[in-house]
Formats: sequence, C-alpha cells, structure tokens
Amino acid sequence: MTEQRIGAATQVTLHFAIKLDNGDVVDSTFDKQPATFTVGDGSLLPGFEQALYGLKAGDKRSLPIGPEQGFGQGNPQNIQVMPRAQFTDMELSEGLLIIFNDAANAELPGVVKAFDANQVTIDFNHPLAGKDLTFDVEIIDVNAA
Repeated sequence: MTEQRIGAATQVTLHFAIKLDNGDVVDSTFDKQPATFTVGDGSLLPGFEQALYGLKAGDKRSLPIGPEQGFGQGNPQNIQVMPRAQFTDMELSEGLLIIFNDAANAELPGVVKAFDANQVTIDFNHPLAGKDLTFDVEIIDVNAA
C-alpha cells in the first residue's frame, strides 16, 4: 500500500509558517497545535493548497508562493484618498490599521499609507497583496477525506 499523498479529497494535518522575503513570520503553527483542513474547504488559499499536492506525512518543505498564488497583486483602485476632516478624533500614523464599514455594514480594514493636513491615503488591499511569500510546512498526517 502506498502512503496517502495530498490531493483532492484528502484531510491534512500540518504545521506551517508563512514568511515574508525578509524572513519575518506572518503566521505560524510551529509553536502551537498543528492545523487540520480538508483540501478544498477554503481554509487555505488555492495556491497554498496546490503547493502541497503530492506531499505525504513526514515531508518538510519550504515552498515559494508568488502573489498570484497567494494574496494577489495589489489593486490601485483599492487605494482611496479621503478628506482629513473625516479623521479629526484620531491620531494618525503611517501603517495604522483602521476598520471601516462598507455599504452593507461589513468590516473593511484599511491601512494608512500617507496623510497631511488635507487628506489621508488609505490602502484597502490585503496587507500581503503583491508580496512574495515562503510557505514552510511539516506534514504530520494525510488521510482520505
């Protein structure tokens, strides 16, 4: 009998770390409980899942994930300039995360990119959009789902 490999209709238990090019860790399970997911359940972005295909329990890999397979490229239309007057009760700084509500009252995070006395530039792209990432994985278990 061959060992179960990651593919469609498999359940996977793994440790992972997502790292930026400079080595900074964005997210990791290596210091806590491993993650378990079923391929295709939406727990991982499809590009991350595809990178795991063919791996089996015991495999350890450092997998490059480009923007197209990760969080996509940044969209210039997701950068908005707003009047500074909308932020009068707030101390602004570059990189500050602000939660806005959209028309459907859903939360929409934005990051302050720049500001002056008249306007504030907010980036509504995912913070990892446009970034090359490294996906470090240690596969613990693979089973038929």
